[in-house]
Amino acid sequence: MTTVQSRECIKIQGIRESTLKEYFESLNSGYYEKTASLFAENGVMHPPFESGIIGRDAIFNYLNKEAIEIKAYPRETESATLEENKIQIQVTGKVETPWFGVNVSWVFLLNKKQQILDVKIKLLASPQELLSLRR
Repeated sequence: MTTVQSRECIKIQGIRESTLKEYFESLNSGYYEKTASLFAENGVMHPPFESGIIGRDAIFNYLNKEAIEIKAYPRETESATLEENKIQIQVTGKVETPWFGVNVSWVFLLNKKQQILDVKIKLLASPQELLSLRR
């Protein structure tokens, strides 16, 4: 189990959904169990350069391995209400790692229970910038 570090209060202009605030706060605190719990049972995370990671346990395991020391700094959002009371929210911001920082876009799809059905995470960088990030 991951130890919870100090929680950072996330303020994003235009975000009313507590799920997204909790997503970024728990992610930045390293409390990946909480982050994964925000997904629907069969929710999907699409990280950059990875295929879809399906389900809370798989998302937790992925974050516990790949998200260590990552800090997400969301800045702006756009949202739209879709069919069946689903909400799509695009968040733009920056991710900092111990090795680099990069602009990022997250596209969340929430169900009527405010659970994350799907999140697509895209790096907003030129191909040349992306090549320089390779380990």
